[in-house]
Amino acid sequence: MEKNINTRTQKMVQMAILVAIMLIFAYTPLGYLKAGPIEITFMVLPVAIGAIILGPAVGAILGGIFGVTSFIQCFGASGFGALLLGLNPVATFITCIVPRVLCGWLSGLLFRALHSTGKMKTASYFIASLATALLNTLFFMTCIIVFFWSNDTFISTMAGESLPTNAIWPFLVAFVGVNGVVEAAVNFIAAGTVSKVLSKTVNK
Repeated sequence: MEKNINTRTQKMVQMAILVAIMLIFAYTPLGYLKAGPIEITFMVLPVAIGAIILGPAVGAILGGIFGVTSFIQCFGASGFGALLLGLNPVATFITCIVPRVLCGWLSGLLFRALHSTGKMKTASYFIASLATALLNTLFFMTCIIVFFWSNDTFISTMAGESLPTNAIWPFLVAFVGVNGVVEAAVNFIAAGTVSKVLSKTVNK
C-alpha cells in the first residue's frame, strides 16, 4: 500500500516537472520559433518524454497542455494561429487540442508495445519519440486541410506567403518542409536519449 502511494507521488512529481518545463517553453522563445506562417515547436519534447516514462494517459494529458498553450498562442502571439482563430474559433480549438492529445496518447501506446518485445527495448525510446513528432504533424495538418482548405481567405493568405495553394500535396510539403524535419530530428535524438536515461532512474 505504502509503495503504491510512493509510486503515485513520484509519478505526480515527475509529471509536474514536465508541466513546468512545458510552461517555460510556452512562454519563452524556447517553445515556439516563428517565421511567417511556418512555426517550429519543441513543445512536443516533454510530451514524448512523459508518454514514454509515465505512460499513454500522462502523454495525453501533457499533449492536452501543449494544445492549450498552442491555442493561447492564437490570441496574438502566433500570426498563423490568429488567422485560424479569426476564420473558425471552434475548428481552431480542435486543431490545437486534439492532435496533441492523440500524439501523446498514441506514442505512449506505441512505446509500451515496442518495449515489451525484447529486441526493441532500446529502439523503442527513439521510435516512440520520433512518432510523437510525426503524429503531431500528421494530425495537425489533417485538421488544417479538413477545416480550412476550402476557405478562400486561408488560401489567399497562404498564397501571399508564397506557399503553393493550387493543390493539397504541394502545400503540405511546403508548409511542413523544414520545420517538420527539424521537429522530428530533435525529438528523435533529444527525447529518445533523455527518456532512455530517465527510465533507468525512474525504474530503479
